[in-house]
Amino acid sequence: MSTPQRLIIGISGASGVALGIRALEILQPLAVETHLVVSKATALTVASETDLKMDEIKALADEVYGVNDIAASLSSGSFKTMGMLIAPCSIKTLGEISSGVTSTLLTRAADVVLKERRRLVLMLRETPLHAGHLRNALAVTEMGAIIAPPVPAFYTRPETIDDVVNQSVSRALDLFDIDTDVVKRWGEDIGL
Repeated sequence: MSTPQRLIIGISGASGVALGIRALEILQPLAVETHLVVSKATALTVASETDLKMDEIKALADEVYGVNDIAASLSSGSFKTMGMLIAPCSIKTLGEISSGVTSTLLTRAADVVLKERRRLVLMLRETPLHAGHLRNALAVTEMGAIIAPPVPAFYTRPETIDDVVNQSVSRALDLFDIDTDVVKRWGEDIGL
């Protein structure tokens, strides 16, 4: 019996919840089982930045876990996944992951991904960064995570925020070797 392709999607309360939502939307038609966990603050950000309800976002995932459900399958390394994408990733979430002191399923799942040497991609959302933020980012990078801020690729000539979100999320999914038809690639779709 083969394990399905599974990807954990974490959404923290940082600005940019469209990133996590778009990841779920892009993955829906693909052969990737999505496992969603969101922070408590996410609901506030969703209400501020979108017209969606949390139930609509949760319906995009194959499995949804409560942020306080520390006994969930995601808290064990025996639950095989491709890894985890946290989009967006708040500075608080980064800090918990970098310290290894995890207080919720969101950060525990990230910790498990790291200890099992699986891929952890953090779409960090903060600017400017002070030295403590940079130390935490360096610490998780040294542990094996990838910091992938949602930085616009201007060579794609984005016309809308959706264009920026699509490119950023698709590039993050590239880090899991998940190919989407959404990303515009230099030298293939764009270039001199």
